[in-house]
Amino acid sequence: MAETGMDMFKTASRSHWIRLRTLIVLRWIAICGQVVAITVAQSAFSLSLPLGFCFLAVTAAVAANLIAIFAFPENKRLNEAEVVSMLLFDIAQLCFLLYLTGGLNNPFALLVLAPVTISASVLRLKSTILLGGAAFVLLTAVALFHVPLRTREGFIMQMPHDFLFGFWIAIVIGLGFIAGYARRISIEIHSMSDALLATQMALVREQKLTDLGGVVAAAAHELGTPLATIKLVSSELASELEDPDQREDACLIRDQADRCRDILRSMGRVGKDDKHMQHAPLDTVIREAAEPHTLRGKDIHYLVAPDADGETEQPLIKRQPEVIHGLRNLVQNAVDFAGGNVWIDASWNAASILITISDDGPGYPPQVIGRLGDPFLRRRRSDEEKAKRPEYEGMGLGLFIAKTLLERSGASVRFSNGSDPFLTSEEEPVRSGAVVQVTWPRERISTARDGKIGALGLNQPILP
Repeated sequence: MAETGMDMFKTASRSHWIRLRTLIVLRWIAICGQVVAITVAQSAFSLSLPLGFCFLAVTAAVAANLIAIFAFPENKRLNEAEVVSMLLFDIAQLCFLLYLTGGLNNPFALLVLAPVTISASVLRLKSTILLGGAAFVLLTAVALFHVPLRTREGFIMQMPHDFLFGFWIAIVIGLGFIAGYARRISIEIHSMSDALLATQMALVREQKLTDLGGVVAAAAHELGTPLATIKLVSSELASELEDPDQREDACLIRDQADRCRDILRSMGRVGKDDKHMQHAPLDTVIREAAEPHTLRGKDIHYLVAPDADGETEQPLIKRQPEVIHGLRNLVQNAVDFAGGNVWIDASWNAASILITISDDGPGYPPQVIGRLGDPFLRRRRSDEEKAKRPEYEGMGLGLFIAKTLLERSGASVRFSNGSDPFLTSEEEPVRSGAVVQVTWPRERISTARDGKIGALGLNQPILP
């Protein structure tokens, strides 16, 4: 199985998550288990073991742990080479003990799966293959060559050859299956963690922009009156002053007051989270979400109308950062792939509010449409697609962020295509590309027009 560059980067960085102390503690547990197993086998089962060599192997593990404890700080985090070396030592030490205690006739041979499983969870694929290959070679060697398990009476304890061969096959299959299973689950977990972190960062950014817009809107409101007074007085002075230089200065003051008004007005468009703008009509929120993509060379068409049985008055909805950023990502995706047109349709009835975003592009690839909304979704692109958008990586993170944020606001998101992929170009409808439907239960996002919002009240002072 080939490993992508993103996976290599993530697994390589995750190897630095492993603390040396963690592997030391695990090795102490293994050492205690080995000492107990050797002691019980010698005393309870009357097995004749080469105790000198067995305890030599255990002593080697103890020495390795002591060296690691005294040579490195307790909080050291290991790089990939260091993790591989420690796991290779554990595999070799365990296989040496198996050689001394009957080879695969020893049921503890199954423990060789542990280091390979750890590698599959945190290291790159080539490191896991290296450790798995070493485990396979050493297991095969101890299956063929080992010190027999003898009782004190000289009886050799061993399984029939067929069972021994089956046990070897089971362990070899376990090496591949359990390592692959652990690796797959680990990649899924860490991909979801990385994607959720990106979603949280996007939401925090949107919230900061919204908060900034609230401050700017309040500042513009508060400064409007003094700027108007400055403009009025400067205009009167300019008309009454006879000295050309003084008249020019008065005109300059008037012009600069106009400039301040225009700057505050433009800055006020960044966000509108003032008290009186926490709710807005559906059409206003949709246009605000799509605004950054209106000048990218594609025509965006809006249609906001009630269902056949819906009320005619447009609903007020909450201006949540999740809603605006989620819709903005969906519009961006539509504009990215549209041939020339994007349609944003909104409708409502007494029970729900529906927003549909569609385009006239090629649509979603049929082989991934069922997985849209998953993070770090990758697929092989054709040469034609690479030529059109060479910079596009296509990891699906934008759609994941949009879907997660919108579902957080109570919506359900559904992806589909506007036409059958087997239709000819003449048979395709105008809206032949991707289609995203976002549906909210009305009580989750809508605000009734019955006075609950209340009067605006006094403006709150802007604290330094």
